[in-house]
Amino acid sequence: MSVTVDGDKTGLVPDRVRRILRGPRPEAVPSLVGTACTFIGLIDIAAGVFPRFRASRMHALAEVLPGTLGPLSAALSLSVGVLLLLLAHGLKRHKRRAWRAAVILLPLGAVAQFVWRHSVVGVLLSVVLLALLLRHRGEFAALPDPRSRWKALANFVLMGAGSIGLGLVIVSAHPGRVIGSPSLADRLEHVLWGLFGYEGPVRYSSNVDWTVGYSLGALGLLTAVTTIYLAFRPEHPAARLTEDDESRLRELLAKHGGRDSLGHFALRRDKGVVFSPSGKAAVCYRVVSGVMLASGDPIGDVEAWPGAIERFMDEAKAHSWTPAVMGCSETGGEVWTRETGLDALELGDEAVVDVADFSLTGRAMRNVRQMVKRIERNGYTTKVRRVRDLSEGELERVRRAAADWRGTDTERGFSMALGRIGDPGDGDAVIATAHKDDPDSPYGDLKAIIHFVPWGKDGMSLELMRRDRSADPGMNELLIVAALQDSPRLGIERVSLNFAMFRAALARGEKIGAGPVLRLWRGLLVFLSRWFQIESLYKFNAKFRPRWEPRFVVYRKSRDLPRIGFAAMQAEGFVSFSLPRPFARRRPAAQPRPCAHIVPQHTDREVRAA
Repeated sequence: MSVTVDGDKTGLVPDRVRRILRGPRPEAVPSLVGTACTFIGLIDIAAGVFPRFRASRMHALAEVLPGTLGPLSAALSLSVGVLLLLLAHGLKRHKRRAWRAAVILLPLGAVAQFVWRHSVVGVLLSVVLLALLLRHRGEFAALPDPRSRWKALANFVLMGAGSIGLGLVIVSAHPGRVIGSPSLADRLEHVLWGLFGYEGPVRYSSNVDWTVGYSLGALGLLTAVTTIYLAFRPEHPAARLTEDDESRLRELLAKHGGRDSLGHFALRRDKGVVFSPSGKAAVCYRVVSGVMLASGDPIGDVEAWPGAIERFMDEAKAHSWTPAVMGCSETGGEVWTRETGLDALELGDEAVVDVADFSLTGRAMRNVRQMVKRIERNGYTTKVRRVRDLSEGELERVRRAAADWRGTDTERGFSMALGRIGDPGDGDAVIATAHKDDPDSPYGDLKAIIHFVPWGKDGMSLELMRRDRSADPGMNELLIVAALQDSPRLGIERVSLNFAMFRAALARGEKIGAGPVLRLWRGLLVFLSRWFQIESLYKFNAKFRPRWEPRFVVYRKSRDLPRIGFAAMQAEGFVSFSLPRPFARRRPAAQPRPCAHIVPQHTDREVRAA
């Protein structure tokens, strides 16, 4: 029976039932498949580790199958389960290679479970998941992430530790078949020998020896094979600026560089870049932990920003990266949210000092004025010069001092850091130095350094501050004041200082009348300032009476914010998983390689010629 409405026949089947019969929405399939893959992987592991749990007498046949077919099936089920667990995250991220591997592994795991355990439930779940993968194969088209051979070492450590832990479970999963009472040390020794294919000190009755031995050998072989594969597969480098990319970016900055104080930081050579179809705009980015992280506004003509943003989003979609922008301006945030449907959240404020309005006079500048005068009376002098005006010897001494005075093992900075000093292409950058005679110093009279990068033709942005730890306190204040006072001579009208995260919350939370929520938020920020320079940067910037320019983070979903924040901390150098490379050769900066999956862009000259 059916009901006719406007000529359409609609069955009496409820909508909920129809939705179930129709299956999940295609866009929800990768997440569902990844979760199901984790569940089935755990079932496969349990099937291989705990063969003694049987539902009927039929399962006893698994231990007396011809030859070693039964124990080999247990080892295969265990191996497939481990690999499915490793593939689950890739399936959630739409990765094509993860899909291919899962399509091969699921039938193998189903066969292994049936032979070893005669598990109908496990087989049915694997078949259902395989059918779902085949039906929605178009949802798994994401390209591989950038990779390096250091992942082989990480895989060896993690897989090795996991194999030892799982091996102890395997060895201990047959208490009724163990001969004697082996200690934990004996079991651990048995696992270690078993991973290499040798027999250990633990003995079992019947043919459980084969099952345990093959399972441990499979874990060891799995660890070795995956490590060797990661070590010898072709390296897929992260995107880097090529010489042509850098040249095109410099042309855009020469025309539009005055729009954003962070524009010059796009020239970091550890960033990738995508250009708009017209070549009049670009977005620079770095991929960190699966997050495609851009910083600042797009480079170039505002009218061409949408084209560059579209290319950025296409690249993120092609690799299934999480798109995010750190520190864009209000204008940039409006364009990003309008063109992509992303959301924006105020992240903090940038301190900008207008040179014409700066003065050391007045009560508000009393502390800075007294500090500068005191340091000058102690015999310190300052010099403020363009990089091109320094000799090569002076530049080399500045570089060496900056590296030695760095307080951390890694160079910090991403959104407001260039990562180099004195490059031939950065001749317009400004270096302010503090000097005092010191015969014991390896750097002569050099005591502190501040490096500014160009901000258009009439501005500069603070990039780096370093000082000798033995120098008097207040070196940074001294050099910033010197740079501001010498700015008119250099044609500088505005200076961008540090970025102060959550500046508004810190400022409002300490004022009278602040509510309990705002005070609690400020208290948390002050507490976190013990490890991160949150409050200290705000107070340092506030000394110079700047105007505050809000900066925003652009994100796709609220649940992505923790991941974006962690990726930003990695990019800025606060969290590092890099491994030391004592024997690595330094590659020349002029030989970067672009990401293999970025479609080559054509310059305006090439377009006109075509």
